Amino acid sequence: MRAIEVSEYGDSEQLEVIEAEKPEPGEGEVRIDIEAAGINFADIMQRRGHYPDGPEAPYVPGMEAAGVVDAVGDGVEELSEGDRVVGMLDTGGYAESVTAPADLLFPIPDAMRFEEAAGFPVQFLTAHACLFEWGGLEADESVLIQAVAGGVGTAAVQLASNAGAEVFGTASTQEKLDLAADLGCDHPINYTETDFREVVDEETDGEGVDLVLESVGDDVFERSLDAMAHFGRMVTYGVASGVPAEVSNQRLLFENKTVKGFHLGQAATHDPSRVMKAVPELTDGFASGDLEVILGESFALEDAAEAHQYIEDRKSSGKVVLKP
Repeated sequence: MRAIEVSEYGDSEQLEVIEAEKPEPGEGEVRIDIEAAGINFADIMQRRGHYPDGPEAPYVPGMEAAGVVDAVGDGVEELSEGDRVVGMLDTGGYAESVTAPADLLFPIPDAMRFEEAAGFPVQFLTAHACLFEWGGLEADESVLIQAVAGGVGTAAVQLASNAGAEVFGTASTQEKLDLAADLGCDHPINYTETDFREVVDEETDGEGVDLVLESVGDDVFERSLDAMAHFGRMVTYGVASGVPAEVSNQRLLFENKTVKGFHLGQAATHDPSRVMKAVPELTDGFASGDLEVILGESFALEDAAEAHQYIEDRKSSGKVVLKP
């Protein structure tokens, strides 16, 4: 089978097409014939070698895949060949086939395309957890979402708007801002032209927002703290800039502000029920049309390097997928 390998850490050119052996499912596993693989910024950080406890090169990247079960291992009773499934993986999604534990897979609703399904697990579970489980967002509160037109951002703005919150969001182009507004962002902010802190101050009469979803790091982290209200909360879940941020405990205690970290993989490992309990609500949202996976560009499997570069160049909106 064809797969994409990170031969060594580095830029997007380190993604190479290889021929690999088709994997066989072990006990409790199934094999998935992949129809669409989601690309996440974590894949890019892993490829660069900047991801804590990330895989060692060479490896096949990809932590999100949707497709059809084509082989079932011993001990699996809940899934059968031909079932449409999507799931989160440690690695291996950039390929034509992958094996995964059956209990970590979700059935794909009949009306949902594989490309959409590949944009569900990481984006929507991250957004829901950051907003509600970790962030404690309530209906009458305000939230600032950094990178609002990205995969997690487009999920978060829908969830926050549906919950009755006032939504601020940042993006770099008018096209991305228009997308965010269509999804329910009340205050779309072009961060290349406007200081988001000034917009927040103006719209909240200097009070600041109750919650920030922060995924950039570097100075955006500090400026997001500036935009928070007294007793405000921040959930940080990414370092897209590649520059980790630090915060002074003295600042937190004198301003009564809270910063929490969220990592989907670690959370799902240590307290899976806390993360996965959102699945029925999210599934109902897709079925009713209240939620949708916003698809960006689709790339052929062999164009994985181009897809990574497309995201790194900040051209993407919504979910970018590979299609074997």
